[in-house]
Amino acid sequence: MTQIEDDEDGGRLRSFRGAADTALSIMCFVIAVGHIYVAFDPVLSELERNAFHFAGFALLAALLYPMWRGPSGRASPLAVDLVIGIAVAASAVWLAFAENAIYDRGVKFSTADWVAATICIIGAIELTRRVAGLIIPILIILALTYVSYWGRFVGGVFAFPGLSVETVAFRSIYGDDAMFGSIARISSTYVFLFIIFGAFLLRSGAGEFVINMARAVAGKMVGGPGIVAVIASGLTGTISGSAVANTASTGVITIPLMKRAGFAPKFAGGVEAAASTGGQLMPPIMGAGAFVMASFTQIPYEKIVAVAALPALLYFLSVAFFVRIEARRHNLPPMPNEGQTLGSAFKEGGASFLIPIGTLIALLVSGFTPTYAAVFGILAVVGSSWLTKNPMGPKAVYEAFVMGSKGMVLTAILLCSVGLIVNVIATAGIGNTFSLMISSWAGGNILVALILIALASLILGMGLPVTAAYIVLATLSAPALSGMISDQFVITQLATGSLPDAAKAVLLFGMPDQAEMLSRDLSRAEAAGLIQTLPLEIAAPLRDLVVPPTVALSALLSAHMIIFWLSQDSNVTPPVALAAFTAAAIAKSPAMATGVASWKLAKGLYIVPVLFAYTPFLSGDWPAMIQVFLFAVVGIYALSAALQGCMEKPFGYLMRALCLIAGLASLWPDALVFNLAGVAAVFALLFWNVRFARSAQNGATV
Repeated sequence: MTQIEDDEDGGRLRSFRGAADTALSIMCFVIAVGHIYVAFDPVLSELERNAFHFAGFALLAALLYPMWRGPSGRASPLAVDLVIGIAVAASAVWLAFAENAIYDRGVKFSTADWVAATICIIGAIELTRRVAGLIIPILIILALTYVSYWGRFVGGVFAFPGLSVETVAFRSIYGDDAMFGSIARISSTYVFLFIIFGAFLLRSGAGEFVINMARAVAGKMVGGPGIVAVIASGLTGTISGSAVANTASTGVITIPLMKRAGFAPKFAGGVEAAASTGGQLMPPIMGAGAFVMASFTQIPYEKIVAVAALPALLYFLSVAFFVRIEARRHNLPPMPNEGQTLGSAFKEGGASFLIPIGTLIALLVSGFTPTYAAVFGILAVVGSSWLTKNPMGPKAVYEAFVMGSKGMVLTAILLCSVGLIVNVIATAGIGNTFSLMISSWAGGNILVALILIALASLILGMGLPVTAAYIVLATLSAPALSGMISDQFVITQLATGSLPDAAKAVLLFGMPDQAEMLSRDLSRAEAAGLIQTLPLEIAAPLRDLVVPPTVALSALLSAHMIIFWLSQDSNVTPPVALAAFTAAAIAKSPAMATGVASWKLAKGLYIVPVLFAYTPFLSGDWPAMIQVFLFAVVGIYALSAALQGCMEKPFGYLMRALCLIAGLASLWPDALVFNLAGVAAVFALLFWNVRFARSAQNGATV
């Protein structure tokens, strides 16, 4: 027996009952356990594993997401969806074992290969439409037809002579970046195992502990319910890595709490959406972003999550500042004590959260692979649950595996299918062309490049889930942004006269008309103007000569992290803001008004990437990173106060202007004197504001 029910993304899923539900659950269990087994005993090749991964989740997606869903609740017949799912899954499995035969025939498809490839690609497009909407399928169709047909009619730099349909089909299946390529590998290993880990944490009661701990820590503070939402969403983000799932799970508790405390419904929903968006920035899971980033950059996963911790904390602090300031602006009292203490929260369920997360982080820091760490993290969840009131027996373990597989359906289909787009970008060289265009439009100015990328991410985010938007945008623009960040080191060397002789020779060869300028001392502005106008054929070898490998690696990571952060804004930015709209439904507030509130609260998404570009915030140099963090905390607090017109007491436009200037000075890169002056000004303004507030309460004049 089946019926249609709403899922957390606002879509409509087919639910199962009775024998059908049992069969589906067994399938989910087998898929999850099979992935764990293959992770430790590679009985399949990488291509075969990725194809089986897609096949299993294609069948699940066909069953769970009907082909059509009528307004009355009627959906496509289950038998039709079952046949489609089996056909797509069987085609993927066939193609996994057909590779050698195709090569033996001189990379020629047989009739059976043609049928399987056609069903597999069309099936991927259709299933992506079901789970993620129309935008990605349209992009896939445009991409495939571009390299096979209409690219030859495009003029200029994007002209493409065209490939045969057979070549396009072969590369779409077997290419390094294709359906069963590098992105599918990330999905079939790291991402799915961490999704299962999160499902085990939730099933063990760790989510309840997170809420209880947040209420114990922040419940009695000014703006406590909002800060509870920030803490709970940050910790839940270490479990789920999904902004919408985070909003749906914690929002049902935190949003009513905030409304009872006096926060406006749209603000309460905005806080939850903004805080939940930070869940995808929070190590160790970070949605699928950290795994994809590790694959793109070849930077170890453990290094990425290590340097991502301080920026994520800074983001959550930025949201918490808004909450406290809003509470002070409306003079809202702290939440009454409901008896929950930190000790009681830890006693009831602390072990089920802290021991597995601690085990996971310890294994990653010790150099174990994410796959190994995730599996032993799952075992730690089961073991630690017996120290709480929710011990996990065989039934709970089975349910957690099933929950993990169901929670992976959208991500698995998305990551495999988006490979069809990435493969075309790599084949046609669109990424390099787009990067050159960004460099040209920005004129070497990083801030202009950031604005262009932010606009592109916002437009892509209106139709693509966050991970897909990051993959597409990173493929297109990361090389250009990484190069511009690396150029900052070259500019410094040129301005200080430290440029090696070989590098000067490259400059003279590429720009002989600037020989006079290169023969004298240059200001930083002159050096920047010179480097930013270099053509790529000169700039690239110059970077190779001047920029140390560690600096180049830091620039690459900064570029990808900037794009990943900016990709998150689609969660909170109208007109498409899934996390904000989910929160609005819970808060019973207008969707667009809640979206605007969440966008305002999530300003850290735009401020922190600027720090990535201009400071050593991701360099791995911890003293420098902590220094940037501390100045940024003060600066973001001042900017929040300027936007809200309040610190501990509301104030007027003059005070807002002073807070804005002090905040910018605190954040200004590579300017320690400015930073110290900005911090001093912020504390002076805060002291004045606190004194004014107390004087006003006593009836005094200031």
